[in-house]
Amino acid sequence: MNLDALTLSALLDELMDTIVGGRIQDAIDVNDDSIGLEIYADHRRHYLYLSADPQTPRVHLVTDKLRRGRSTPTQLGLLLRRYAEGGTLAHISQPPWERVLHFEIIGPEGDCTLIIEPMERRANLLLVQDGIIRDCLRRVGSSENRMRVSLPGKPYVEPPPQLGKVDLFDVDEGQIASLLAANTDPKLKAAQLLSRRVLGASPLLAREIVFTAHGDADILAQHADAGALSAALSALAGPLKAREWQPGIAHDERGVTAFSVYPLTHLDGWQRVGSVSEALSTYYGAPVGPEAYTAAKAPIRAIIDEATARVSAKLASLNASMTDDSERELLKLSGELVLAYQYAIQPGQTVFKAEYESDKPPLSITLNPDLTPVENAQAYFARYNKAKRALEDVPGLIADTDAALQQLAQLQTDLDLASNWPEIDEVQSALMAAGFARRGTLKRLGGGVSSGPLRLVTRDGFVIWVGRNSRQNDLVTFGKGSPEDVWLHVRGVPGAHVVIKMDGRVIPDEVTAVAASIAAHYSAKRGESKAPVDVTRVKYVKKIKGAAAGLVTYRNETTLTVSAQSEKAFEKELML
Repeated sequence: MNLDALTLSALLDELMDTIVGGRIQDAIDVNDDSIGLEIYADHRRHYLYLSADPQTPRVHLVTDKLRRGRSTPTQLGLLLRRYAEGGTLAHISQPPWERVLHFEIIGPEGDCTLIIEPMERRANLLLVQDGIIRDCLRRVGSSENRMRVSLPGKPYVEPPPQLGKVDLFDVDEGQIASLLAANTDPKLKAAQLLSRRVLGASPLLAREIVFTAHGDADILAQHADAGALSAALSALAGPLKAREWQPGIAHDERGVTAFSVYPLTHLDGWQRVGSVSEALSTYYGAPVGPEAYTAAKAPIRAIIDEATARVSAKLASLNASMTDDSERELLKLSGELVLAYQYAIQPGQTVFKAEYESDKPPLSITLNPDLTPVENAQAYFARYNKAKRALEDVPGLIADTDAALQQLAQLQTDLDLASNWPEIDEVQSALMAAGFARRGTLKRLGGGVSSGPLRLVTRDGFVIWVGRNSRQNDLVTFGKGSPEDVWLHVRGVPGAHVVIKMDGRVIPDEVTAVAASIAAHYSAKRGESKAPVDVTRVKYVKKIKGAAAGLVTYRNETTLTVSAQSEKAFEKELML
């Protein structure tokens, strides 16, 4: 679905009311195709998302803080830090009927303009100063577009004018009749004709006009009535010309199917929403939260999956060796039979058959012709004793392999919960340190910065520490925690270590319940309605000898059953 000129006009009005005059506090490389701006205006922070993605270009406000989705900034991102950060967003404008917005910035390096062209396949985001392109997300040379070169140091050229079209707000019945009469294509639909020949009539608006006129959005142009189309167009265009926007979305059983700034009667399930940005965010999905790092996590997740499969196969083999002792017993029986029948074995003989049970077929025993019968028997006994000794090591190997699986499960949860580059990097480092990934197979992403545990403070001054990965868990429990502090962890699955600092006071039950819900949120149970959370004292928590960071045993616990909720759900209880 296109982000059309009318939607951009409505969005422009929204942005003029909310962020113009604000201070640009941060420029964020959300991903390879998108930039975010944090703008402080009207005593609050706003987050503007600008995407030049070729398939889904867009621009709108989002409700949550935008995250840096690249390990290194783009060149445009670096320039925006120089030209825009600390500056003021002075004005926003739109060339008539164009899918383009100009963001005028008074910045540290002088006045400049950030231009977004959210047009499918040709989308771009450009920083322009004094009419010259400083840089852009998508560089376009003369071989690709002779009329509009988009390269640093070149003049910025506006999109070419749309010729041969009539204005949506000025078209009359006679012009519509002329358009219908000039059509020679018997298969052309009326909506297609309007969207091609009327400025501002997107395919969606054109279908709404035709449906309003004829009750059928797919009627052919040769069957359309100019008077009915003109009346429908005037009725729809009137509020739009007056900039009386009605943002909304249409949805069905598949989800959200369209957005608009006017009512849609030809689609089921249209409803008003609070703003244009809300409509766009609902349709496209907001580019915030841990999902911003999905692409970066993919190769790490693949390594974890591969290692988990490999270690699981090893564990299955070790467990099988504990229960299947037939091969070892066969070695012992072969030695005993060779020794018992040594005088019946001829020199140089390579195979010897002997009955070991009267109701079973003879056992065929392979012999080394260079050895005597006694030496062959001794060789079988030696192999039996070696296999027996190896079996004695299996329980320890099973324990080590099971611990490796637990570590991989914890790292999988760590990766799922990672919400910034350092946390993702720490999963990589743990994988390499444990030998699950070869050094050099994964690129460092966090810039050498270590992530820190989450620190929360309740209204009554109780401090809650939350570890959100293995390294943080180790720090929270054995660095931040004191023996009498309360310790929480979801039972039986990987997840956060949570410590409530006691400070010599009795910890209220409601504080423990809040901490338990947060522990469940930062665990493998976060998607379930209820989770069992074990509660004990830090003094009863012990590291597992030789195990990876964050793997512990504990005792003297009680269990709370809670719903998983993040710290944001407890704003009244916590001073965030």
